[in-house]
Amino acid sequence: MAYRQSNESGLPLSNPNYHAANTDPRAMYNDPDEKKAGMSKWIKFGVPVAIVIIVAAVVGGVVGSKASDNNKGNSSSSQQNGGNNGNSGPGGQPNESELASIKSQVGLFATSTNSFNIPIYPSTTNAAAFTTPTFITGDASKLTWPKDPAQFAAQPAPTSVRTDRPRIVAPAYKWEALPNLIANDPYMKAWNDSIIALAQKFDPMDPVPYLIDGGLGKSGVLDVAREVKQRVKAFAYAYKATGQTMWADRAWRELHNASGKGTQPFGEAGNNWNTQHFLDVAEFTAAFAIGYDWLYDVWTDDQKTLIRTAIIDLGLKYGVAAYGGEGYGWWRNVNGNWNCVCNGGLTLGALAILGDDTSGVAEQILGLTVPNAALNCGQGPSTDGTWSETANYWYFGTTAHAEMASSLLSATGSTYDLLDSNPTFADTGRFHIYVSGNQQMFDYGDHGPNKFSTTANSMIFYGSQYNKPVYTLFQRDRPDSHGDPWAIFWYDPAVTGAWWNGLQLDHYFDDPLDVWTSMRSSWTDNTGLYVAMKAGNHTGHQAHGNLDAGDFVIDAMGVRWAGELGSGDYLADGYFSGEDQASERWLYYRTRTEGQNTLVLGHQNQVVSANTPSKFESSGTAQGSSTVFDVPGDSTAYFTTDLTATYSGVSIKRGIRLINGRKQVLLQDDITGATTEVQWRMHTNATIALSGPSATLTLEGKTMQVSILNPPEGAAFQTLAAERYPDDPAFPAGQSDQPNPGVSVLAITLPAGSYNLQVLFNPQWPGMAASDFKTPGFIALDSWSLTSHN
Repeated sequence: MAYRQSNESGLPLSNPNYHAANTDPRAMYNDPDEKKAGMSKWIKFGVPVAIVIIVAAVVGGVVGSKASDNNKGNSSSSQQNGGNNGNSGPGGQPNESELASIKSQVGLFATSTNSFNIPIYPSTTNAAAFTTPTFITGDASKLTWPKDPAQFAAQPAPTSVRTDRPRIVAPAYKWEALPNLIANDPYMKAWNDSIIALAQKFDPMDPVPYLIDGGLGKSGVLDVAREVKQRVKAFAYAYKATGQTMWADRAWRELHNASGKGTQPFGEAGNNWNTQHFLDVAEFTAAFAIGYDWLYDVWTDDQKTLIRTAIIDLGLKYGVAAYGGEGYGWWRNVNGNWNCVCNGGLTLGALAILGDDTSGVAEQILGLTVPNAALNCGQGPSTDGTWSETANYWYFGTTAHAEMASSLLSATGSTYDLLDSNPTFADTGRFHIYVSGNQQMFDYGDHGPNKFSTTANSMIFYGSQYNKPVYTLFQRDRPDSHGDPWAIFWYDPAVTGAWWNGLQLDHYFDDPLDVWTSMRSSWTDNTGLYVAMKAGNHTGHQAHGNLDAGDFVIDAMGVRWAGELGSGDYLADGYFSGEDQASERWLYYRTRTEGQNTLVLGHQNQVVSANTPSKFESSGTAQGSSTVFDVPGDSTAYFTTDLTATYSGVSIKRGIRLINGRKQVLLQDDITGATTEVQWRMHTNATIALSGPSATLTLEGKTMQVSILNPPEGAAFQTLAAERYPDDPAFPAGQSDQPNPGVSVLAITLPAGSYNLQVLFNPQWPGMAASDFKTPGFIALDSWSLTSHN
């Protein structure tokens, strides 16, 4: 079996299978020069990419070098729902003129990114710029979008659209205001420049060819569809922004080719967009909708007819059939990314051609997709905002959800409950913030296919729609905000403040589907400590989760020490066969319990459907306005979970906590009455030196000391290969596992029995003496408290 690499980076992947996309967003935008390549020699957790130096680096207006702010307030209310009258006052919020000064003097807050595309901030304080997040209100006509002049009906309807073009996302009034905003806002200028640069890169390339990935019923031509969409967005934006018809001509080449009417073969005539994998149909339909609508004024009648006919015959008619009961419409009743993407693409296609469509199919499809998406796509986040699939599938679901909601809003004046049917959809941006570590995401489960124009820019849309400026401010510094027109048109330039100001370092996500926690030492120091752990049920994730209760990751000193392997091979037989205990999905190493950073009992997988009662406490430490944050000595957080049910009734409790002012990590397992072998496992890229109950991990010039405290008799660290046990059940016929080169398993193997297993992680921080580390005594997990380890 050939393993292929994502085209999103020429450097090693966490998953040598091409189907696993970037763990983190792309640097600036997808580099079209990167080709799908063979398996990388070395595996890394996540997808390191070339460091990006963000343009318009911080200049002026930054004073001080190490100031701390004692703001310990909650983040959910103080900085997200606040606002003011537009005048600088006791809260320190700038007025219009002060905001303009900040934009011109400070520029972009982040100065660069690390190798995993996490923004790097200067170690400074800036009382004027790094204020509490808010949207400035009042007369700020030079700094933000004008009011939409469209007159929508008092009772909007999806089939009643605005009279001017474009309709989708970016109406004419926004294009008219754009030049002034680009001239006055450094973020909008950077985004504009990056989109034009992307169009210029795509320009000399041949139209995207029809390349089938593993079979039409496997991954189909999804990459093709998303790359066409990415190109059409870039070309259409370039035309609208510059008026140069060369960009409309270049968009036409892509659309003509992908319609199946070009000179090159493009799929099966009449089903060119591949209903066997309906995501393909949806993304092609969205691409054609954007091209039809944004370039409406430049198309000839014949060109409009060709594009419109493709939207109808290759997209919308199959959408109606999907709702009529065709097997490829199974996605209608799921709450994951499939429902969002399929409904979203069909909706964009219908909105684009309303008024020109004489068949009636556009009106018909809107009567189906809009209410269905509110009931299903809208339920993608759990009750705590966690995306119900995985952290990476959040990108696909929220991009499609935001595209659909934004297009309905701009075209018809309403989102038809798409934003409101699930009251916790407003919290899914918080999930994305906390699942983002100092190095990479807590990237549990499947990572998904290549992202192309799929980004986290839904955060910018949700920031405005849910009045959560912290979402907008967080995303605007991320590299994947570049190269995407959605970032520009969803952005409210009246936003101000520092997203980290007042934001608590820890958060507990308590929905039983995916109970998990996120803890860290700083929001702006990428060399700081980040720890995350999850428990929860293994069902309800659209067959994208793993058997991973108790799984954890650790970042420290700019290195990920305990990491995730990423997706398995999406083309492997049985990989998506379901989530029941006997599913063939659980035969592959990367989904099995032994492929996670957790305990394995008797070489067996965890029970798929189990309740994992959990507890979390935090000192509530919040970072202030400065990017330099001194952690109080008593600042801490911990998470414990009872994994007994997922280990078939064997009493196992696991806990993780930050100690010594968030400088060390204690991981503890309380095990009672295990009747089979117990194995503690952690996957790492580090080089491991063993010394009985101690291990020294080295990676990228950094060192982590790991110790078993009060080790049980015979307990010692060992290193194992990242591969299945020899006695694991057989693969489906003809199948095998992906290799995991460069990954070692740090392990502890114990015979049946009862144990209190404490493992202490001591990052060797620069300037920290051996005497500065603390060695905690044993305290049973049931007795942990905020002060138990002081």
